[in-house]
Amino acid sequence: MRVLAAIGHALALAGSMTWQITWSLVLGFTLSAVVQAVVRRDTIVRLLGDDRPKTLVVASGLGVASSSCSYAAVALARSLFRRGASFTAAMAFEVASTNLVIELGIILALLIGWQFTLAEFAGGPVMIVLIAVGFRLVLRPRLLEAAHRQADVGLAGSMEGHAAMDMGIRSRGGFWQRLLSREGYTSVSHIFVMEWAAVIRDVVLGLLIAGAIGAWVPNSFWQHLFLTSHPLGAKLWGPVIGPVISVLSFVCSIGNVPLAAVLWNGGISFGGVMAFIFADLIIIPILVIYRKYYGTAMMFLILGVFYVTMVIAGYVVEFLFGGLGLIPQERAAKVTDTGVTWNYTTVLNIIFLTLAAALLIRFFRTGGIRMLRMMGGGPRGVRQAHGAAG
Repeated sequence: MRVLAAIGHALALAGSMTWQITWSLVLGFTLSAVVQAVVRRDTIVRLLGDDRPKTLVVASGLGVASSSCSYAAVALARSLFRRGASFTAAMAFEVASTNLVIELGIILALLIGWQFTLAEFAGGPVMIVLIAVGFRLVLRPRLLEAAHRQADVGLAGSMEGHAAMDMGIRSRGGFWQRLLSREGYTSVSHIFVMEWAAVIRDVVLGLLIAGAIGAWVPNSFWQHLFLTSHPLGAKLWGPVIGPVISVLSFVCSIGNVPLAAVLWNGGISFGGVMAFIFADLIIIPILVIYRKYYGTAMMFLILGVFYVTMVIAGYVVEFLFGGLGLIPQERAAKVTDTGVTWNYTTVLNIIFLTLAAALLIRFFRTGGIRMLRMMGGGPRGVRQAHGAAG
């Protein structure tokens, strides 16, 4: 009975967090789908041909408007690199497309607090700048050439099909004219469903892990791990240990936000939370994909540069936000079994679930199921499926 009660408690926590963030996920993916529908993929490649500061700004902006799925972002970055984009620009695009997207910011605000959303959008650009500097310092032409040769081999990673999909609106006209057309409705619905399909595994896994840890792991364990009895030590240790926990959790994309909420309640520092969230691009499954895409040497270089920049970015937001008095004094992340009540969350969930239903209906009525079956496949098959659906 105790085992069943413990499982029930964990599931209740996971369900409560799910209910809190549902409307924000639908809103975020809808906005992302709208932007992706009007921005053509070939435009992205054309703009990312070097690693100048202006190019990195453009890469980051395009990443913000792109997918929030870490696996799809990594696959897309490899695709951009193969088609002529600078490696550094492709990495900046990858970081922005997973760490600076709208849905991530909304969920952070809902579960932990608006200060973490602000820190995400402040620390993300810092990390991108540090990555650019890091690659300029340590990336040698010979290693870059070897990575390009390995990328051209075309070994499959994960979400290859999703990364290959270009479902943008092809018709001409102004923004609203294209978006409100039948083709625009279809394109948005297809991108919306594909984005959900790409991240649903991580979201569900993240919620279940967060629920289990929140229910079963006592705060005393986290307090010892995060050195909460030593204020300065906790600030220095948090950004170091945060990415390590992320790497070992196997959860990426927005799925790691619920676990970040648990860690925050457990005593990790503010900068540690942010470093943990930034580290969604170096979890073990993605490191394996880097090895397939670019070779072992480049995989270790990416891991080293990314880890160091995540730690430094964590320190930056820790001491910057601490100096500005923006770090929350209470650890009250929403990791509790609050149940479903008639409040603004319920109203918003009803509204946005209705919107999701309308997009789902459009998706299935316009041949989207054929693309859904090809999400994990090769690029060629996906393009053929999309052509048939269009």
